[in-house]
Amino acid sequence: MRGFFCYSADNMKRILLIISGGIAAYKSLELIRLIRKAHMDVRCILTKGGEQFVKPLSVAALSENHVYTDLWSLKDETEMGHIRLSREADLIVIVPASANIIARMSHGLAEDLASTTLLAANKPVMIAPSMNHMMWKNAATQKNIQTLKERGVHILEPTEGAMACHETGIGRMQEPEDILKAIQNFLNAQQSLVGLKALVTSGPTYEPIDPVRFIGNRSSGKQGHAIACALRDAGADVTLITGPVALPDPEQINTLHVETAEEMYNAAAKHHKGCDLAVCAAAPSDWKPSHQSPEKIKKQEGHAAPHIEFEENKDILKMISNSEDRPKLVIGFAAETENLIEHAKAKLEKKGCDWILANDVSGDQVFGKDETHIHLIEKDNVTDLNVYTKEALAEVLVNRIAKHLKSA
Repeated sequence: MRGFFCYSADNMKRILLIISGGIAAYKSLELIRLIRKAHMDVRCILTKGGEQFVKPLSVAALSENHVYTDLWSLKDETEMGHIRLSREADLIVIVPASANIIARMSHGLAEDLASTTLLAANKPVMIAPSMNHMMWKNAATQKNIQTLKERGVHILEPTEGAMACHETGIGRMQEPEDILKAIQNFLNAQQSLVGLKALVTSGPTYEPIDPVRFIGNRSSGKQGHAIACALRDAGADVTLITGPVALPDPEQINTLHVETAEEMYNAAAKHHKGCDLAVCAAAPSDWKPSHQSPEKIKKQEGHAAPHIEFEENKDILKMISNSEDRPKLVIGFAAETENLIEHAKAKLEKKGCDWILANDVSGDQVFGKDETHIHLIEKDNVTDLNVYTKEALAEVLVNRIAKHLKSA
């Protein structure tokens, strides 16, 4: 495997680092040093833009490896370098990820060595965006970022701070130490659940009143879908049961669509069998109208509003927790507006599950948002997991799941 990654006796992890154009490119040199210090191998692709900020000689000296810059290098492409580079890495990391390379990734362009390697990659990709705050907020960039998230690319969200352009805002790249920690956390979690089956429920349910109207809730499904993706990335075979959401189906996940709580219950009753873990992140309705009108209920001037009677829906979390085919680990969610810990502890005992992830949804601070503040409730312990993006919380949760199942 001349010119590419060398397999070491101690199974050293291999990072393919792509350095794109941007003032933050100088921080990639410190990241290379930290990766080598952490006993990982690192190969680097330096884009034409990246070369304007750091030189191949500096990158080569720190990585102790050849630096790749040209798609049309005869030696490299005789060995199909853009294929081999991606195949022989455990993780591909782009630091910094400029708005330009993010756009090229989103649109599947292959016009240089970096973009061609990314398009040919079959390995996980992590990016650390860096750009002016207005470029980051631009609708085009945000659409590109959302597209990459949907494809399973791991985004290290930029932070707020002063920038080289003398402006301040969100767009500053995370520091090399934080990027290294994210790399290590990802590699530790990666494939930790290989061979295991997981069930995840996500989103709201809609309980019909008539053919036009329904009763539902504000759940967006963002947290449940993020957990399903994190479990998939850790190697689990995932089945996702989702209510009506505006999210695309995650790739490489068996996704089942339902509308009502009864449909979700029936799907969960069937698909939790044989699973090693279940995460009930959905927010199914507790009640449904006892009667659904076959026709639209018409508004009549001078008449009182129609009276709607309700009946209780079957409890999905309780059913799974007390099933003869109970998974080894059953996790529920508690969305509360008051007495968060007290109500979550009561739910843990009532449902019979192992963990409850409790969040305060008062003040419209969680539903539909990208961030959440979670408390992990166990039988004899309460842990404040602090504020995370929902994607970051999913990774934290998967790490805890892997450790729990390993020690069980």
